[in-house]
Amino acid sequence: MKRTYKVLLVDDEESIYRVVEQVLKREAYELLYADNGEGALESFQKESPDLVILDVMLPLIDGYEVCRTIRETSKVPILMLSAKGEIIDKSVGFNLGADDYLVKPFSPVELGLRVKALLRRSFDKEQSAPKVRKTTKISKGELEINCESHEVFVRGKPVYLTPKEFELLTFMAEHPDQVFTREQLFAHMWGDEYVNDTSTITVFIRKLREKIERDPAKPQYIQTVWGIGYKFSE
Repeated sequence: MKRTYKVLLVDDEESIYRVVEQVLKREAYELLYADNGEGALESFQKESPDLVILDVMLPLIDGYEVCRTIRETSKVPILMLSAKGEIIDKSVGFNLGADDYLVKPFSPVELGLRVKALLRRSFDKEQSAPKVRKTTKISKGELEINCESHEVFVRGKPVYLTPKEFELLTFMAEHPDQVFTREQLFAHMWGDEYVNDTSTITVFIRKLREKIERDPAKPQYIQTVWGIGYKFSE
């Protein structure tokens, strides 16, 4: 029996509501709706949606604050919407724990693909048994990664990483000196069939460097391999 997913849309534009409504209706998803941040948090607590589509600019409480509040208690997938598509704008959402970012105006087809991919990956994680990692701790110089507790320490001090940042760092650290293209890293994070936007990887790499490197401009751990991609250096 096919599962019916509940999707919470938080946006105060009627045109966006109509587009999202049509996309979700085609997939037989249940649509929940709030047109402001306060209503979004109330609906989230009451309905426990499987996915949140969250606009950045909202009345009462903005989307960034809603995202931060949800992340305090839940790992539900969050897809942020914004008219701003610069790297700095995306980095704010990702740093607060968003799983994806879509720039307005967007294609309904692309929205549908992103929603489907986020829901599938989230559901697969729920259904699959916990994976036994090859290593429980990774120590490289001043960096220590505890794969079981999801903790990262730099020079003995804890560093906060979002779930996606931790996933990317751990994946690269488990494959030291292996060069990955942006496309390969993107596929690992979101799936091969996902709509490709490799600038997202650039955002994550920059944020990781800011958090774990002594000098982000001259990274010791996450190094750029020009013309190809990135590697975690031994």
